[in-house]
Amino acid sequence: MKRTIVIGDIHGGLRAAKQVFERAGISATDKLIFLGDYVDGWSESAGVIDWLIHLEKTNDCVFLKGNHDDWCEEWLSLGRINTTWLNHGGEETIMSYANINMATRSVHLEFLTRLPYYLTDSENRLFVHAGFTAGGGPKKEDNITELNRDRTLWELAMATHLRAKPGSFFYPKKLGLFKEIYIGHTPTLYFDEAVPMQQCNVWNIDTGAAFSGKLSIMDIETKQYWQSDPVHELYPGETGRNRSDW
Repeated sequence: MKRTIVIGDIHGGLRAAKQVFERAGISATDKLIFLGDYVDGWSESAGVIDWLIHLEKTNDCVFLKGNHDDWCEEWLSLGRINTTWLNHGGEETIMSYANINMATRSVHLEFLTRLPYYLTDSENRLFVHAGFTAGGGPKKEDNITELNRDRTLWELAMATHLRAKPGSFFYPKKLGLFKEIYIGHTPTLYFDEAVPMQQCNVWNIDTGAAFSGKLSIMDIETKQYWQSDPVHELYPGETGRNRSDW
């Protein structure tokens, strides 16, 4: 039976990605929607990109672009090092490319360059790395990079949850644009939650894999989810990113 699986932020944790895929029994029949931030954090960012490129050959995949992927693309393309990126996992990503030849780097750059910022499916479900600010949704966003940096949509969902029902006068029109919204970017650990969170019709799948959390994936129909071990346990001797990075 074909499933649609949404995948949270990987942040260089290739071991966690392979582990959680095994636990979920991912097969070639599953459609896979990745919410972005494939790099920065653990030591296998280049390996993650390689794995995604090969996965695309066996599965129906959608890879969205996160803000960290934007920074990595800028570095691979222009050699430009964004200082913010360097201090938020970029150094580990640069190190992961130390023994990667130019031909492979070019393939990785081509992959990152073609990633979309959002997806809306036939059921009017939105998939986006972070959120959106425009009242008319992502397609009305003046600054496309807001889609992988915005946190206000999640904040709005949290403030509204349990206070207004869909269809009511006080329910935000932005949330009502879509049946469901799936995001990453803002770790649920910040809210003392270690599993995917739902607030209103927004599902946050980033369970802090870049930090002390686990990598999570979810079947969007059944809402069953699977998690890796805490990613830091899979990378002994590494520190990942600090909580202050949030």
